[in-house]
Formats: sequence, structure tokens, C-alpha cells
Amino acid sequence: MPPVRPPFSNAKYTLNAWGVAGIFGGEEAISAVALIPLCQGRRWLGWYNSPGSLEVARHFGRLAHSQFWGRIFPHTTKSLATLFSFDGQVGPRYTAALSGTELQTGHLGYLTMERCKEVVKETEIRGRKTTPAHVALIDLDNVDYDHNVPRLSKANALLALIPIIVSFVTCFMCAWYHDWYSFSVILIGILASGFASMTIGSGKLMLRSVRNPAPGSPPGDGILVPLIWEDIVVVVKGAEPAVNAITKGKFGLELGSTVLRHAIGISSLLLILEFLAQLFLIPQGTLFGQLMFVISLCVSWVYNFHISSLRRETLQANILLQKLGDPQIRKFLVGTRTAMAVFVTLLVFHGVDNPTPTAVQKTLRIFLPNDTDVWEMWRKKVAQQVCDKSLAWLKLDEEGDGRGLSESDKKLLGTLLGDARAAYEGYLETQPFSKPE
Repeated sequence: MPPVRPPFSNAKYTLNAWGVAGIFGGEEAISAVALIPLCQGRRWLGWYNSPGSLEVARHFGRLAHSQFWGRIFPHTTKSLATLFSFDGQVGPRYTAALSGTELQTGHLGYLTMERCKEVVKETEIRGRKTTPAHVALIDLDNVDYDHNVPRLSKANALLALIPIIVSFVTCFMCAWYHDWYSFSVILIGILASGFASMTIGSGKLMLRSVRNPAPGSPPGDGILVPLIWEDIVVVVKGAEPAVNAITKGKFGLELGSTVLRHAIGISSLLLILEFLAQLFLIPQGTLFGQLMFVISLCVSWVYNFHISSLRRETLQANILLQKLGDPQIRKFLVGTRTAMAVFVTLLVFHGVDNPTPTAVQKTLRIFLPNDTDVWEMWRKKVAQQVCDKSLAWLKLDEEGDGRGLSESDKKLLGTLLGDARAAYEGYLETQPFSKPE
């Protein structure tokens, strides 16, 4: 049986190999591969002719990390988590209310803050309004560090069936019309991409942190404050091992054996072979075969673009909260910065036996460090109120408090105490730590 003549067999036009290879970049392909450890079953669904093979090889070939592979793919000082974009963001500042610890959080603190910003439902605290601020509350249970981080459902990975089907159909069409050059290029692309997904995506995502704090350590209750003020504060409550997951934790990626690293090196070489095949074999094919190649490449690029457009940080935040037991995030809107400072302090010291006025005042100073007589007196009265749980401290005593203050300072102190009273009444009214029905 003679070969079937393909469509466009009489055409004299051929696609420029360098143009085809350069149309699609590797940024989307790298993003798609980097998301593989987050999705269940995604590593088995990489069998499609993906663009950007050279960039993927350059980026992930460094995972091989051996003396031999280091000559082909230069080593990097970046961690595995950074290569997969599981690390690298600077988080908010954390202050522990009871121990006084202050530290800079990292990627997981950043994810926590971003997730709290996304919460839409919030409870408004009644009172004066000048510069409204948001307060988010996360109450954590114990976290299990011994199991892998949960992955997203398989539904997110099944979309890869579209480029897989298109790649195999176009490959078959090239074979049907005996265009073995285009057939070979598409087939090499399918195999190289599939093998790369299997090897590069085989890492296990883990949560690493300080599991066992020092005996006798106080609870990790504390406050996350953005480095640049963004009118939101996050209060974190819970046992110190759980809070450490946010304040000191990191995502880690475990690749396992040396054999796997060699397999990653081989898969990266296959990706380079795919790139070379595109350059040298596609010009030898028919116009129909070249079009089949471009169609498979375009569909795969659309899929990669869709995957890369997903908010990676949102997906990571979902996984982090699943690992932390899906804690409820409650959000409140407070009308003034003064009321916000008092409300945050009440949340932080909720359930704390015999808090000291010094510790309470230190928490208030995080937001209101003013050192005038009025502010010193205000912090002292609020601290007594938090320790004694009595609204009597939030009233202006004209004879005692007003002594030595000007009329304007008395008026200011009265206003500030009114804000504190509104925050305390809102705290009692909303019952932030009550379990939802």
C-alpha cells in the first residue's frame, strides 16, 4: 500500500525551525512542573509535548546535584524548596506575648498573612472610626509533623488529559501520513516531558519546624505584624509546636535516593534532546507534520499557561492550613488604631492566668509606642483592666488621672479610654473564642 499523501503536500512553504522553537518560552512550563508536588497524581500526567523543554532542563537539571551532572547543569546554592517556589518570601514580624520573643517569619508566615487578607467575612466592632484596621484570629491545635503535607485533589490534575490526548493524536496523524520526522519530534517531546514529570515531581513535600520546644515553654500566643503597615494584624493562639509551624516553619522537599537524582539528570538530558530535535528534524518534515507539531505545542502551552496562572501561594496556603488542621480564621474590623491595639491585647491574653501589667503594656507598645504622659497613663489603665477584667479602669478619674494634665490632655485621655472601652465591650459581645454552631 503506497503512503497516503498528507494535506498540503504540494506546498512549498515550511515553518522556520528557530521560530517554532522560540515562540513559546519556558516560564510557564517551569511553573507547571513546579506545581507537580502539590497535586495528587499530577506526576503521572505529564505525557504531552510540552514547550520550553530547554528552560525546564536548565532549571530543574540542577536537582541532580552530583559531580558528574554538575558539569552539565551548574550547581546552585538555592534549596529544593526555593527551586520549586515553596520558599523565598519574607513574612511579617512575630512577637510572642508571653515569652517576649521577637523574630522575622519566613514563607509560611507570609502565606498565613496573605490568607487572612483574603478572608471576606468579618465582624465589626462598634465604636469611634478614624483609621479602621482588620484583626484576624487563628486558634491552632497540635500539628503532626510526622506525615507528609496533604496534596490537592486529583481533579486539579485531570485537566492534563487534554494536552495528552492532543499530543498522541497529532503524533498518530504524523505516522498515518508517514511523516516520520514530525512523528519523532512529537514522540520525543511526549516521552521527555512524561519522564521529567515522573522524576522531578517525585519529591515529597514536608513541613519542617521546631517540633519539641524547651520543657516549660509558655504557649506560643503572639502577633504577626506586616513589615510595612497594611491595616491588618494577625493574632495566633495555640501550643508552641503549632505556632512554630507558622513562625519558624518551612516547606521542605525530599527527593530521596541518589538513583532518583541521577534519573532527574537523565530526564533533563532528554529535554535537551527534545529541543535539539525540534531544531533539526522539524524542517525535514512536511508542512502538515509541522502544523501537527505546532498544534500539540500550542495546546500544551495553553495548559501550562493555565496552570501557571493559578495563584501558587493560594494553593500553598490551602495546603498549610490543611496540615494545621483547617483552623477557623475569624476576622474583625476595628474603627481606630487605639481600639485595635486593645482588642488585639485582649485576644492575646485570653485564657492566660495572671498576666502581668508589664507584659500587657509591652504588647500595647507594639502598636502605640508614644511616650507622653497621656499615653503612659492610658497604657497603665488598660493594662490594669486586662489583668483585673474590670471596666472600672477604663473611666477617667478627674481627681486622680486629671492631676497634672492640661484640659486638652484630659480630653484626649478620655477619648482613648473610650476607644479601649469600646474594644473591651466588642470583645465581650463577639466572644471570639466561642466555637461556631
